[in-house]
Amino acid sequence: MDALLHFNFGYIPGRNPTDQPLSALAQKRQHGIMSPGSAVKKAKSSPMSLEEERCVNYIRVLGADMVQQANSGHPGAAMGCAPIAHVLWSKIMNYNPADPKWPNRDRFVLSNGHACALLYSMLHLTGYELTIEDLKAFRQMHSKTPGHPENEHTVGVEVATGPLGQGLTNAVGMALGQAHAAATFNREGFNVVEHNTFVICGDGCLQEGITSEASSLAGHLGLGSLIVLYDDNNITIDGGTELSFTEDVGKRYEAYGWQVLVVEDGDTDVMGLQEAIELAKAERSKPTMIKVRTTIGFGADKAGTAGVHGAPLGLVDLARVKKEWGFEEDKCFEVPKDVAKAYSACKPAGVAKHAAWSKMFAAYAKAHPELAADFLRRQKGELPKDWKKSLPDYTPADKGIATRQSSQLVLNSLCAAIPELIGGSADLTPSNLTKFKGALDFQAATPQGRYIRFGVREHAMAAVCNGLFAYGGMRPFCATFLNFTGYALGAMRVSALSKFGVVYIATHDSIGLGEDGPTHQPVEALLNFRATPDMLTIRPADANEVSGSYMIALERRETPCVIALSRQGCNNLHGSSKEAVELGAYVLRNKENGEDEKTEQVPELVLVGSGSEVQLLVQAAPELAKRVRVRIVSMPCWELFDAQPMAYRMSVFPRGVPVLAVEALTCEGWCKYAHSVVGMSTFGHSGPAKEVQKDRKSTRLNSSHP
Repeated sequence: MDALLHFNFGYIPGRNPTDQPLSALAQKRQHGIMSPGSAVKKAKSSPMSLEEERCVNYIRVLGADMVQQANSGHPGAAMGCAPIAHVLWSKIMNYNPADPKWPNRDRFVLSNGHACALLYSMLHLTGYELTIEDLKAFRQMHSKTPGHPENEHTVGVEVATGPLGQGLTNAVGMALGQAHAAATFNREGFNVVEHNTFVICGDGCLQEGITSEASSLAGHLGLGSLIVLYDDNNITIDGGTELSFTEDVGKRYEAYGWQVLVVEDGDTDVMGLQEAIELAKAERSKPTMIKVRTTIGFGADKAGTAGVHGAPLGLVDLARVKKEWGFEEDKCFEVPKDVAKAYSACKPAGVAKHAAWSKMFAAYAKAHPELAADFLRRQKGELPKDWKKSLPDYTPADKGIATRQSSQLVLNSLCAAIPELIGGSADLTPSNLTKFKGALDFQAATPQGRYIRFGVREHAMAAVCNGLFAYGGMRPFCATFLNFTGYALGAMRVSALSKFGVVYIATHDSIGLGEDGPTHQPVEALLNFRATPDMLTIRPADANEVSGSYMIALERRETPCVIALSRQGCNNLHGSSKEAVELGAYVLRNKENGEDEKTEQVPELVLVGSGSEVQLLVQAAPELAKRVRVRIVSMPCWELFDAQPMAYRMSVFPRGVPVLAVEALTCEGWCKYAHSVVGMSTFGHSGPAKEVQKDRKSTRLNSSHP
């Protein structure tokens, strides 16, 4: 196994990393290296040039200025990671500020998003559409520089990285997307897709469990384009990492199947950083972690302490820092001419690289016109022409099956019609029924595969799909039991915030799960999603509504969608259709005899439900119809119904007519539409589904009106 490679530029007391035997390539490096049991080899750091020192120190100053101006923010990591950012933007990464969405750009993710002053500084200095006035508005209302990176607010920000660990996990999705796109489109002599995904992360990211899930998957899949630079500064909010985080991160990542390198002096040695990154780029069979030993808040009075993590330096200390580094003490947000000149070459260089790629792509289009056309279509986010024709329709005469089974049939059709559909399940493929016909697994040896074995990693699965969507040219889906989406909620919320149209398939959607008991029965899950802004929650009642659910999910690129599916069988209903799902709720039928024809007669009672419970309403309607005029409403999606005109909504639920809602989930929320609700008041029970559904102690009739 290759080594933990240490670029040693000065021993740091208190550190005692454990190394492995060195690779042949590592042994050729000129810098000091630690081997098992050896003393540190003394090698002098290669000093920064004056120009580089000025650039790095001004990055630190600019980040501190932003936090000071806002009187809020996190200067410490921004100052400590300045050398890493300088090396990446000025020496390593391929990007084009004039076209930030250039498909073959290197991706950059700031996983420790609280250090976003660093990212905004680099975007401004290298020529993106982020002005000095935008930097002055850091953390202010409606600015382009929010308190954590958000892809919808700032050009050049790939993903929203507020909750720690999301960014690194998104990057795994991006690297997975890169591997798949390269295998799909590259041809001999034409490397249309050839780039890396770079991440800066901190201790907090590596403590969050989501990154353990994602890093394990990345190592298994051999995602060699992924390079993570770990800001190893030994500080968290509570204080030193010795309080809670003393594991050997390098060993852990080696066990995941990563290459691990160590740069001993990340504060000043830009050459060591550059060499480590180049070594990482040369390793294509596994992802790389580079542990970079830094000092949080480098240069500040409180450097190396938690005191510089989340508070401004203060005017006095900031002025002292500027003076020591040769900048004018009383000037803020003024980029020195020499620094501006140094970074002025970045944009033209990016334009030139993009132009060279475009020239190559033009030749590729002549040699492989169909592939080129498909590549461009995907980049535009356009679905193939006539894809909707692949969606099946059903009649009541067709055999009723569980909606999870209907989902599999729809996926079979859609994945044949839409080649950019890619996804999988969290080790529940036989239950979720998500492996579509003819699917090839995505593995290290078969990156052209479109079916992903996420393993038992729900949280990472959702965030990886966010990364796949952000990568571009792909429409990801993923699946688990509805109750286990609780493990993925953090990433699913970010899907909605980021406007990433990920399709979440959630099977076993009610107490109908039965024998597995309350730990598996998701009584409260849908309420959470229904309350989440910019997310659609669809619970189809039959196979036609399943078709409609996927149609809506794929049409709405900027809205993630949760499709909740049953384990129990559902008959195909009179009056259902895939088109009706878009209304959110619709009158299924007005008569107990099953006629499809709608009448204008005002009902005396409206029964409304979603999913498998609509079947119960249909069964109950004939008996109720002996006493009152009954209307049955199928309501697969609250959010879509709420978006309809008032006139339509009132036509479904006429004024003055009592409404009874039935759903084998919590009663909460139905008061928006119903006067009374039959729903769950407990977590459920373990037993055969029909017996659980009959248990009156588990259900309640909840009245929203006295």
